[in-house]
Amino acid sequence: MITDVHNHAIPAAVIELLRSVPSYGVEVRDGRWHGGNHVDFDLAPAFVEIDAKLAELDGNGVERAVLSVAPPIFYYETEPELAQVLCETANGGMAEFHAAAPDRLWWMAHVPMQAPDIAARMLERATGERGCVGVEIGSSIAGRRLDEPEFEPFWAAAERLATPVMIHPDPTYTKIAAFDRFYFGNVIGMPLETTIAIKRLIAAGVLERHPGLKILLLHGGGYFPYQAGRLKHATTVRPELAQAPADPWSFLDQLWFDVITHDAQALAYLVSRVGIDQVVLGTDLPFDMALQDPCRMVREAVDPSLVQRITEANPARLFGLDDELATADHGPSALETGERGGAVRE
Repeated sequence: MITDVHNHAIPAAVIELLRSVPSYGVEVRDGRWHGGNHVDFDLAPAFVEIDAKLAELDGNGVERAVLSVAPPIFYYETEPELAQVLCETANGGMAEFHAAAPDRLWWMAHVPMQAPDIAARMLERATGERGCVGVEIGSSIAGRRLDEPEFEPFWAAAERLATPVMIHPDPTYTKIAAFDRFYFGNVIGMPLETTIAIKRLIAAGVLERHPGLKILLLHGGGYFPYQAGRLKHATTVRPELAQAPADPWSFLDQLWFDVITHDAQALAYLVSRVGIDQVVLGTDLPFDMALQDPCRMVREAVDPSLVQRITEANPARLFGLDDELATADHGPSALETGERGGAVRE
């Protein structure tokens, strides 16, 4: 089944919580999000409504998705107690998406990374919930970086639980004056954040200490696939990297990359550099920077014999989706009954 592993939701219960607690600083009116820690954006129905989400998948030729909360829900700058309530509400809402369409919608946990011990415990609880197959975290925890020692409890838990970790770039706390115009905080800042996050995790030895970690990098892995050689060279000449692993490419089997490059030639290079088995379908829907008709770009980028591995086999393997289906007792699927309208298969 064609699977989108980078697809966002904002459960209705989360919106009600944000509306009822002024501390979050969010106002939702006339279908638009205002305030909080994100630029204003249209709250498309596919963020909130299950039927709209399924229609969105159908419209893009996608049969199932692994949902994650939208980055405006991170709220890593809040007090841990307030963040924990938000995460619990989000996870409950995501579980409802899965319950409504158990053969089409899975979800990633949201955890309060500003309190790593609590995040680790919440991750353990969430992975016991039906439909939870991963965890999403931001690239920056209100300015603190993921390789800092305080986050070891989280990384240890993710490895022990064999839970894939999707790192979503969050440039909110990376202030670069050149980003002030042209929406460059997103256009350039998002790939840059991913690059910073993964190179720091490698250089600090986090992946080396936790060889069982599975990391999903978004937007084609940022600039990492194209500039990892520079980091490798730096380890041979710079004392600042004397304790870093010598070859960042040695961790490639722990890394997965989504296809969001918005350029078939760039995607073709990504596949050639990291290997076909490490690339998975993703869209970033319903945001306006999303990749529409994603399977078409995959077909343009790789040999027809390889399309199914990126769009179906690799996502299923990374998140264990076929295992989930085999062990779940959900009755006939929506695709089998035709109640939801099937997506177009490759």
